Amino acid sequence: MATVRRDDRLTGLQGFMCVGFAGIFSKTATAPLEVVKILNQVGSFHCRAGFVHSFARVSCSEGFRALWKGNLVSCLRLFPYSAVHLAAYRKLINLHMDELGCISQWRAICAGSLAGIVAALVSYPLEVAETRLVVQNMRDPTYRGALHVLSSVYRDEGLCALYRGFSLTVIGAAPFSLGCYMVYVNLDWLWQEPSFRFTPLQNFISGCLAAGLAQTLSFPFETVKRKMQAQSALLPQGGGVDIHFSGMLDCFRQTVRSNGFLSLWNGLTANTAKIVPYFGLLFTCFEACKQVCLYHNGYIVSPLSFQPAPGVDQSLGPNELQEVQRYLSNRGFSSPQNNMDDRW
Repeated sequence: MATVRRDDRLTGLQGFMCVGFAGIFSKTATAPLEVVKILNQVGSFHCRAGFVHSFARVSCSEGFRALWKGNLVSCLRLFPYSAVHLAAYRKLINLHMDELGCISQWRAICAGSLAGIVAALVSYPLEVAETRLVVQNMRDPTYRGALHVLSSVYRDEGLCALYRGFSLTVIGAAPFSLGCYMVYVNLDWLWQEPSFRFTPLQNFISGCLAAGLAQTLSFPFETVKRKMQAQSALLPQGGGVDIHFSGMLDCFRQTVRSNGFLSLWNGLTANTAKIVPYFGLLFTCFEACKQVCLYHNGYIVSPLSFQPAPGVDQSLGPNELQEVQRYLSNRGFSSPQNNMDDRW
């Protein structure tokens, strides 16, 4: 998967907030594609006219704001998901490193998938809430917001309903990891040069290819998961799902029987169209936020410039840099970074 790179010149909180803000911005910008994807997976009537007409149907029947249904809870889900994913990933990476501190690409991808499963377990009820908010009609809503979804589902359907379909997240991790691995083991052949020479553009394209292939292979599991999240006998038209089923295997069977095998990939067009703008905006916004933090920490001369601040050791961490500046100040040495605190 394409991910932003860690920069040791940022504090842990700054890095987390940069990732969070970039994720919120990119998710919000591509939310209409996510809404259309989920509606296609569930089988709502909005998607029966095709990918392009789905946007018009949603906006005409429910209003233009309906293209951002569930976006708030999707953005809120980023923070617990990212925090748990990062902590679990670091722990798993340390467990799989050899004596020299190295780890194979395959093990790193597996560690990422396992960390994703742990993070999904913690944040899964919010994903259920997002699905319920997306499939409901905004002109006649059943739920008023994320908290109302969670409390209503827990009260009326039980705790298990908040984790309905979670097993498919675990099962889908295998083809997802396989897709990532298939791309990354062939990168040297694809670019005709070793990975340490890749440019930022090459890394971005590689990440998009890995995300596209991985999500395509695991998409049938996500489709069934969305149907299971949306279905409820207490909702109008059973939650808007186009089939009736009694469990995970029956959902696969009924989907193929009613709509054909390829219907397991309904919504893939919207998902594929989302990949490039999503990761492009994610990286761009992250770099912009990072520039502001680096300027605040004293590493660069301006938040709009990559030019390093004169006399600053870029290998020092933020706390170490502050200690050096404090030492120089106490010793009476002039430093171009002595006035850093005046910037904020």
